[in-house]
Amino acid sequence: MTLPSSPAFQAAAAIAARLRAQGHVAYFAGGCVRDLLLGRVPKDYDIATSATPAQVTAIFEKTFTVGAHFGVVLVVENDVRTEVATFRSDGSYSDGRHPDAVLFSTDAQQDAQRRDFTINGMFLDAEIFARTNDLNDAVLDYVGGRKDLSNGIIRAIGNPLFRFAEDKLRMLRAARFAARFGFEIEAPTLAAMRSLAAEISQVSTERVRDELTLMLTEDGANRAFEWMDTSGLLDVVLPEVSRLHGIEQPPQFHPEGDVWTHTLLMLSGLTAGCSATLAWGVLLHDIGKPATFRRPDPTVPGDRIRFNGHVEAGVAIAQQICRRLRFSIAETEQIVALVANHMRFGSVREMKQSTLKRFLRLQHFDQHLELHRLDCVSSHGGLELYEYARQHFESMPTDVVRPPLLVSGRELIAAGYLPGEKFKTMLAAAEDAQLEGSIHTTEEGMKFLIENFGTPEQNNAKQ
Repeated sequence: MTLPSSPAFQAAAAIAARLRAQGHVAYFAGGCVRDLLLGRVPKDYDIATSATPAQVTAIFEKTFTVGAHFGVVLVVENDVRTEVATFRSDGSYSDGRHPDAVLFSTDAQQDAQRRDFTINGMFLDAEIFARTNDLNDAVLDYVGGRKDLSNGIIRAIGNPLFRFAEDKLRMLRAARFAARFGFEIEAPTLAAMRSLAAEISQVSTERVRDELTLMLTEDGANRAFEWMDTSGLLDVVLPEVSRLHGIEQPPQFHPEGDVWTHTLLMLSGLTAGCSATLAWGVLLHDIGKPATFRRPDPTVPGDRIRFNGHVEAGVAIAQQICRRLRFSIAETEQIVALVANHMRFGSVREMKQSTLKRFLRLQHFDQHLELHRLDCVSSHGGLELYEYARQHFESMPTDVVRPPLLVSGRELIAAGYLPGEKFKTMLAAAEDAQLEGSIHTTEEGMKFLIENFGTPEQNNAKQ
């Protein structure tokens, strides 16, 4: 294998070399070693060293002590930030997330024992790697990570109950890694996850949200949620999603099965690196169905399973989930909009031009389109409405979908209308007429309003 040529690798290799030149041990560590062994391009490169944080900051000119208490220093070389962590052993984790105290060490093997999973507990000697270009010679594996990597196994280092008790977030990470790589979680590790699942609530909401978002936007979102379900974590973190199990759907529209199955199929269609709001919209688009499920009435011929009001119910539940997970206002608005509008494609061909144009100009309409496409291919398979909407979205110029308004409040006031509640209705009607192509100038717009709402004198007299 040839050496990676990326600036991130070169910067990390230079840092390791300089640490070694000062008499310290320095290895590549963690996920970058795992990814190199898998033939993947690492997102970043971390260094583990025998040098203390004070020694690291003394050696390098530009550093940030982001976690000096835990032995972590950011070193900036050639505008690239590299995380450099001192070998350590950890004390107790009273908060279920961070060690109360750490003991710095010069022993890489001891450092490996405090890491989460065997596939993340390996080191790489960059000096040997540079000299031989052979990973086999350069990898230091004290925890059996290479064997588990070859066998496709996620295994906690040491006693999994201890590993997860130390840091509860590791349970979510186990599900995410298993999904991303298509691995299995070994039995004792999975049993520990089931035993401690309820304690995931000790982890901050923001960290849980971020981990779930990574699951949804990396490879294998459907597998991640299957592992979440199998481990019992889903019942604790997203009980609303867990309730999708067993909610039957009309087979003529959903031959794939219940709402849970349909949602997993949609998740399987998400591409790595997709928008986080799209991914959450896919997960939650049918979240209102359990609350609105109605069996067919046997006394009504041709009646079927129905979910009357499931969009409205879903919007309310999605808002609650977004608040609970502390999404930003903008993220919440987009996720909720995806839930609120996902059924509108059913009538897209019958929409008036004004309604269609307002629909197409929804913020991030490409996400609405993709959610609808996934909805279709994960159920009945028909893409006619998707293609109709897509073609109009791609063919209509912005100035047609969102033209400069011919009539605004300024024109109404200038004409003598008094500002009031009716302004909004009048302006919306004028914009609809413009979008329909019924009016083409401000003068035509004002004439339209007088004909439909009366003169300024008539309106003002009513106020």
